[in-house]
Amino acid sequence: MMEDVSLNYAAAEPDIEYIQTSMRALLANSAVCRILGEEFIDHLKEWDKAIMKRRTEPFSLVVLGDFKRGKSTIINAILGKSIAPVNVAPETFTINSISYGENPLAEAVLKNGQRITLTADDLVREKLEKLMRAFPDSLDYIDIKDNAELLKEIRIVDTPGLSDLDCLDKQVQDYLVNADAIIYVASALSPFSESEQLFLASHIRPMSFSKLYVLVNMIDAMNSEEDVEKILNRVSERCEMICPQAFVYGVSGIDEYRRKIGLNRPDIKGFQEYYENEFLKFEMSLKREIILQKDLIRTQRVLTMLNLMLNDTAARIHMIYDMIAMDKKKLQDLSEQVNSECETVADALERQRPKILLSVVEMQQQAEQWMYGFFSKLREDIYESRNTASPEDIEKYFYPYLVDKVGMAYKKCLDIHAEALDEMIIKMGKELSHKLGISALADDAAAAAGTDENAFDSLNMLVTQSVMNAAGAGEGDSFPSEAMSSFKKILKRKRTTDIIDTVLENYDDIRNNTVKDLKKAYKVMEENAIQTLDSIYQMQVDTSRDVLNQAQEMAEYANSEAMKQHLGNAVTVLDDAMKILKKYG
Repeated sequence: MMEDVSLNYAAAEPDIEYIQTSMRALLANSAVCRILGEEFIDHLKEWDKAIMKRRTEPFSLVVLGDFKRGKSTIINAILGKSIAPVNVAPETFTINSISYGENPLAEAVLKNGQRITLTADDLVREKLEKLMRAFPDSLDYIDIKDNAELLKEIRIVDTPGLSDLDCLDKQVQDYLVNADAIIYVASALSPFSESEQLFLASHIRPMSFSKLYVLVNMIDAMNSEEDVEKILNRVSERCEMICPQAFVYGVSGIDEYRRKIGLNRPDIKGFQEYYENEFLKFEMSLKREIILQKDLIRTQRVLTMLNLMLNDTAARIHMIYDMIAMDKKKLQDLSEQVNSECETVADALERQRPKILLSVVEMQQQAEQWMYGFFSKLREDIYESRNTASPEDIEKYFYPYLVDKVGMAYKKCLDIHAEALDEMIIKMGKELSHKLGISALADDAAAAAGTDENAFDSLNMLVTQSVMNAAGAGEGDSFPSEAMSSFKKILKRKRTTDIIDTVLENYDDIRNNTVKDLKKAYKVMEENAIQTLDSIYQMQVDTSRDVLNQAQEMAEYANSEAMKQHLGNAVTVLDDAMKILKKYG
């Protein structure tokens, strides 16, 4: 069955070309453009550019991670040669695009489009910093060409460190948006910090990448295979909660790089074969899941984008078509109805606010009850660990275990309630659309034009869903920040005092600060929910008025039948395209 689906996707390119050509023909039809409106046509042109970019640019594997995680070394290990510049200073903040070229070449691409050829020595940190200060414009990225065999298949993008999420460079965000697959590099020496988990949750998870690798680098620095397995299990558990689709591997980038280019490989810890095999497993997975399926992955994304573009266009065309079918008096009545309903719905919106406030208060109280129960059970587990765990394991793993347990409990409360709050806002948004008259417009237009009202349902869905993406955003940090002050106290005394005694001494502070963090987080959830509901209302009002104004403007033309004919032809094009897309699910 999977093979049949793959074959369908492999044969999709002619269908994609046909659909995109058909949509461009619509954009070239001046009558259709005039009817749909300039702003919406600009929107469709942006869709077309994005789809074409996805189709024509090389398959992009973007490598991300915090500073000093060995991203460039990992890339060089994958390629089997020294290509990606290493030890680039954080302040240079360079992006390196590595793609295939028969003759190796490196160029600095400036913001103004100018290209400056670089030597291999220029890519060293100190030299590169001096050159950048002398460039006539700021650096956009470094374009590196090499004849490594793998680069015939994919482009690799090496990104700077991501230690400051608030200042995440727009360049990195753009590459992330246009990535086909992701490698996220963590370090076994500092496995999966709170900021790394937050980055995956806030920037990677929402984009739903079908292929995501999390590589825990530097496992050669661990004392034993058992230590490595414990770290990998911890990272896998965190990934399962944040990005369940991720593939997690423990690797040594420097050892694999040395192995491939024939350098000496010291095996101080005695388990070199283990991490050599782990890198081999990763490479086999990379080939199986990405290299061999890169065309399939890209095609899936293009088809998804086309589907969104077609649905967006169909909703707009059907609605205007049905409006044009009405006489001017009826259209004017509907316009006045929408305007009058806006005031009514604004009142209804005010009445929804107390419901949100009350619901969030109840959620917060429930979360506090959960948290007190959790801390009661955690205290028992701490006492038990004193009797069952070895002193060495307590020294190595107890502190990260404690931080993880508290962080997971905190995040679980927020995740469960954020989902419930999202559902509530979606329901309220639909109720507002009914009050606003979108549904009534659908009934009236369908009756007047003899058409199916599904187009209006589609519009209502698009209006609601288009602003729901941010409904649960910003509900608070993924880790309780106030509680971190208590953990820092424990960490300071860790080397001089028994870790469990220290934890028990600060136990009430940890619990109380975590509950305090919950209160702050739920306050943010409440504010975001109200803001989202306001956005839904405003977008529904703007959409309703915009479409009605467009229909009234079109009604002023003498030959409404000709306009209906133009839109009817457009509907035929869209229906034909949608039938083609149905083949791909």
